[in-house]
Amino acid sequence: MRIAIIGAGIVGVTSAYELACDGHEVTVFERRDSVASEASFANAGVVAPGYVTPWSSPGMLWKVLRQLPAQHSAVRVKAAALVVQAPWLWRWWRACKPETFALNRTAMWHLANYSRERLHELTTTLGLEYERQAGYTVLLRGDAELNQARAGLRLLADLGVKFELIDDARCRQLEPGLNPETPLRAAIHLPQDGVGNCRQFAQLLKGQAQRMGATFRFDTAALQLTPGPRPAVRTDQGDEPFDAILLCAGIESSQLARPLGLVLPLTAVYGYSITAPLRHVDGYPDIGPRSALMDERFKVAISRLGQRVRVAGSAELGGALGDMNAAALATLYSVLDDWFPGAAVAGQAQPWKGARPMLPDGPPLLGRSGLEGIWLNLGHGSSGWALSCGSARVVADLMAARTPAIDLARLGVTRLRR
Repeated sequence: MRIAIIGAGIVGVTSAYELACDGHEVTVFERRDSVASEASFANAGVVAPGYVTPWSSPGMLWKVLRQLPAQHSAVRVKAAALVVQAPWLWRWWRACKPETFALNRTAMWHLANYSRERLHELTTTLGLEYERQAGYTVLLRGDAELNQARAGLRLLADLGVKFELIDDARCRQLEPGLNPETPLRAAIHLPQDGVGNCRQFAQLLKGQAQRMGATFRFDTAALQLTPGPRPAVRTDQGDEPFDAILLCAGIESSQLARPLGLVLPLTAVYGYSITAPLRHVDGYPDIGPRSALMDERFKVAISRLGQRVRVAGSAELGGALGDMNAAALATLYSVLDDWFPGAAVAGQAQPWKGARPMLPDGPPLLGRSGLEGIWLNLGHGSSGWALSCGSARVVADLMAARTPAIDLARLGVTRLRR
């Protein structure tokens, strides 16, 4: 088939590769000048299936309300968003029911685990190097964090996720650069998880897709989609027909789908990161992190990417992409200073803000859209990197009329009509 892909973020690039692998003629339309230039640009880089979970979870509303006044809140909500996003928030609150959350989390874990396997397979088969480091450690500052983590640990055990609950001493063996003056009650170590440079991976995989014939058209925005037996993409160059169109355009997907009568309840939940070179100090080789860590209290990830450190976190509802929240960035700097004081060259830090395309119930939308010729691979929220390889393989299998390797009961568009 001749297939158009809209969007060259990590989801669009992995989709292009998988479809090209299957022998399709693939054309990717991207409004920016390179791959992974928006939500995929500077994310935390963590791949940890056990911690891929819906934002809509039991008790989440009260957690958010309690945090809002805090100086270093993990969640920030603009007042105007409460009105503008009211329909989305209502659907999100309904999805927080324990039984709904359990189904959605299980579906996301199976997809994330499958995606990690596919990522490792591609990494090995293609010989890709993208600043990978093995191991993921969740830092629990005090008894409150430890007690809150116990329910999650039971779920990890039920899912068969390999982890260790370790004490302060063992954690500091794994991460000797941790500040000894910052209290650490315990930690959860997941040896099979890790971190990698999402954008670097996307650039490498784009090259592999091109070698198999995929075409990337940068600086070319899709203005309109036309469904049908020969669906078409309209750009500023005119209409171009295809056999199928795969929509991977992140938060912009809803704007392209709405004129077709397809309402995608996507909203932007903004995330922040700072990336800085690691400071070189003679005699102190472990001044920064070795792999990836998560501060459970503030929901902030600290990742090592080669000779740089990236600190990522915050969930901001409302506002605009270009409006940097100084308080959100201050939280990232504070957490980095708590755990690795002086490790980064702060004067060279690069701040970033990205729009995570979030669906109210959590899992992405994979497969048929309900419109002839239009397919979906979108709505991955803050887990696009962790879910991308599996999602791409699932959609490629569906488009080839093959049975995917995982259950898709909670991953299709039909769930939006329930």
